[in-house]
Amino acid sequence: MKILLFGMSHRSAPVEVRERYAVEDHSAALEKLVALHEVDEAVLISTCNRVEVVATTRQPDAAILSLFRFFHRELGGDTPIPGGGELDDHVYEYRDRDAVKHIFRVASAIDSMVVGEPQILGQVKDAYRKALESGSCGPVLSRLFQRAFATAKRVKNETRIAHRPVSVARVAVDLARQIFEDLGQKTALMIGAGDMIEASLIALRREGLGHLRVVNRSPERAEALAARFGVSAHGLSELDGLLEESDIVLSCIGGDRAILTRERVAAVLRGRRSRPLFLIDLGVPRNVEPEVHGLDQAFLYDMDDLQEVAMKNEEQRRRESLAGERIIVEEEERFAGWLVALRAVPTIKHLRARAEHVRFSEIERFAQRLDLSPDQREGVELLTRAIVNKLLHPPLARLGAQTDREEGLAVLEEARALFALDDPGAPGAEIDRELQGDAIRRVDLSDWSQDDES
Repeated sequence: MKILLFGMSHRSAPVEVRERYAVEDHSAALEKLVALHEVDEAVLISTCNRVEVVATTRQPDAAILSLFRFFHRELGGDTPIPGGGELDDHVYEYRDRDAVKHIFRVASAIDSMVVGEPQILGQVKDAYRKALESGSCGPVLSRLFQRAFATAKRVKNETRIAHRPVSVARVAVDLARQIFEDLGQKTALMIGAGDMIEASLIALRREGLGHLRVVNRSPERAEALAARFGVSAHGLSELDGLLEESDIVLSCIGGDRAILTRERVAAVLRGRRSRPLFLIDLGVPRNVEPEVHGLDQAFLYDMDDLQEVAMKNEEQRRRESLAGERIIVEEEERFAGWLVALRAVPTIKHLRARAEHVRFSEIERFAQRLDLSPDQREGVELLTRAIVNKLLHPPLARLGAQTDREEGLAVLEEARALFALDDPGAPGAEIDRELQGDAIRRVDLSDWSQDDES
């Protein structure tokens, strides 16, 4: 059994390609995936930054081809790639250890466009839940994703990967919190109604800001945005009065001239009686005149200031991600140990079945010659079964104990070789046909040896 991952992300495909393959109906897509002859289990992750299928298979090469066709026909509608090119140019595949490592990195937000962003873990959990509900997620992928969630928790708790904001909106709100400490009693004024203002609204709400207001040239757009967040909407004619009542001002509104001049802000500050005013200029061109910097009690940050802070924070997050990578390696090895243990179960069953078949065959061969009574036959059965159990107990006990250790795979292979479990001519091999598909179904872990590159 192999673990495969096939897909595309922000690292391999632009947004116009990713959106073509985005999945809305997970249940239908998962049903088609597990209907593929080569796929045993499947989980489908579809977010704005990635579309990936995680699958288990016993035919990895054939499964990769099937997953490629699934992307091309089922997700992409058998249509040309936007902007030209081929699907091959934008997809990637990982197998076994590399696939596990990738899932752990995705869940831990190390592979995200914004390192440490919190949304991806919830999106991966949602993908896992949908796979469980559809019945496409079996025991191996269930274990894999449970370990991915545990890994993400460790990365979050044992590193500072998510402690510094890296989006401009989040940096702005973080700076406001540093100036005012408690935002619960503060009032914010949002000038504009675009995406940047909306992102800032979300961030301020999360910080528990007391009062929020939206002002815009178009009252209709201000009202639409304000209605979504349950705040008040205003027109630009009310701007001066609103400025005087506000502690935090975020501005991102179109225009070729600054809407907040030095004179206007100076007048507002006089009305505020020395209470500080925090101004965040998210506009390009700038919405606030740079001369506002020189006013007492006016704290002005523009896009360049915020981008500089964001870049420093992102670099800090990337340094923290190195610690996260070490955690991922530890958890990856733990999961590999579990897979080796999973493989040990059919090996143990196989060895017991072979031994029992030899024991029973030999009794049958000599029973008539010895002319045993029923009581004698029962005694021979008990005696020979006890001998077999005593002989098998030490190697089976050692086999079970070693499977969660680094050398577990080598011990498992040694056991199969010593007892000739893969030799169809060995004594007791006749029973193998009856066990086919159950006790001797082997998990192919040759790519998981500790000498392989992680």
